[in-house]
Amino acid sequence: MRSLNKVTLIGNLGNSPEFQTLEGNASVAKFLLATTESFKDKNGQTHSTTEWHSVVLWRSLAELAHKYLTKGSLVYIEGKLKTRNYEDKVGTKRYVTEVVADQLIMLDKKTSTNDGE
Repeated sequence: MRSLNKVTLIGNLGNSPEFQTLEGNASVAKFLLATTESFKDKNGQTHSTTEWHSVVLWRSLAELAHKYLTKGSLVYIEGKLKTRNYEDKVGTKRYVTEVVADQLIMLDKKTSTNDGE
């Protein structure tokens, strides 16, 4: 039987990427991505709900995020869900589900620079 683990998100960064260079010179960047869904109720009132997603980028994508992304940046992310576990300080097993991205497209409009570009 085949299976598929694929996530596609468009949203805004909730924080600037946290960037690290690990052993072996591997780069990793992590940030929270907010996706917001809006709907109108039967009275015409608009309601919004926001979901927060933990995103992890590796190597060249991590370096790209570190160089160009800041809090509020609008991005398209494609990747897969990955769940890992760890024990906290008191020995309780905790689980973390993250989106490990393999595609990143920056969707912010290009801003003009002082040299007329």
